[in-house]
Amino acid sequence: MRAQTRQGPSSPIRQQQGGGRRRAVSAAAALVIGVMTTGVLAPSGASASGSASGSTAPDAATARPDAVQQSLNSLVRDDGMPAALASVQDRDGRTRTYTAGVGDLATGSKVPRDGQVRIGSNTKAFTAVVVLQLVGEGKIGLDTMVDTYLPGLVRGEGIDGRHITVRQLLQHTSGLPDYGVHVDDDEIRNRYVEPRELLDIALRYKADAAPGKTWGYSNTNYVLAGLIVQKVTGRPLAEEIDRRIIKRIGLRHTYFPAPGEMTIREPHPQGYHRNPADGPLRDFTEMDPSFGWAAGQLISTNSDLNRFFTALLAGRLLPAAQLAEMRTTVPVGTSGLGYGLGLTSRPLSCGGIYWGHGGDIAGYETRGGVTDDGRAVNVAVTSIPTDDSATQHVKDAVDRALCG
Repeated sequence: MRAQTRQGPSSPIRQQQGGGRRRAVSAAAALVIGVMTTGVLAPSGASASGSASGSTAPDAATARPDAVQQSLNSLVRDDGMPAALASVQDRDGRTRTYTAGVGDLATGSKVPRDGQVRIGSNTKAFTAVVVLQLVGEGKIGLDTMVDTYLPGLVRGEGIDGRHITVRQLLQHTSGLPDYGVHVDDDEIRNRYVEPRELLDIALRYKADAAPGKTWGYSNTNYVLAGLIVQKVTGRPLAEEIDRRIIKRIGLRHTYFPAPGEMTIREPHPQGYHRNPADGPLRDFTEMDPSFGWAAGQLISTNSDLNRFFTALLAGRLLPAAQLAEMRTTVPVGTSGLGYGLGLTSRPLSCGGIYWGHGGDIAGYETRGGVTDDGRAVNVAVTSIPTDDSATQHVKDAVDRALCG
């Protein structure tokens, strides 16, 4: 969730594909299937494998396996990631999955192919879709003030919900401070946090900027977006995401953890965390993710994320007008990243752009997205990179997979 102006936004508490949260994310922070193994050697102590769904006719997809596997192997061998996983979908919908490293440092067990991971700030894209669906239904106005839905709730030093729009929440141009930078992973790892408590943390601090003046990644924006969804629908955000997105497009391995649910339900690699950033890796798989809520609580797989973003860009989740709003971006500094309404665009080295989000949460980082012609990639690693070069290598793995 942490903010990320590396790729842009990220974890519920850092940013992924935009922001600037500290690197040690505060916890507060899937026809017939054929299997193939690439000829790339696994790094010492790691496992590498690839699988393919559907036909294996030679095309861009069959040119990718070695390149993708090499990228994952490098993330394990050179960047110290315990494990790396990827799912690559070509223009024809054929999918290959890859793994490298070990699923559990204590036992040396294999990495579950397409295993579940905590997807951090990718959750923001799901929350934004629900808000935009409600916009299409005439229940929310993008340029309506937050106070219309949550009267009197958003007040602080330089902060007034009567002057902040729903659009500004989704686009991170509200100027609201980020609660995530004020929460410590270890302090809240075992504690359930109410969304209103997260908002209260943020409102102790003065505004980062006046509404609409600048882009600034803040998980607080999405907590408010989630609260608006609940106020308008009269239902929990988790139910709305499940009904409107997960069940609608058949995401079989994606879910919003229930209150108090600290484990991951399906096969998964263990997640590891450093806090402080120069400290030792610690198993952080079990944690209460409530500090992420609408900004970063979801659990999913790389393949389900590919399915979600593909369906979104294909117009299966939003009317054309709302999808166009979602894809209207503002620049994130000089990074080349554009941030829309819970959706980011990033240039590819081979030309064109891809759309996605990304996310970090203690134990996991996910990066990826889809192109307008149907290619899709998501990569996950089982520890948040603690230096810029490792972060860049995760993004490079996505670029390499999409560019072939």
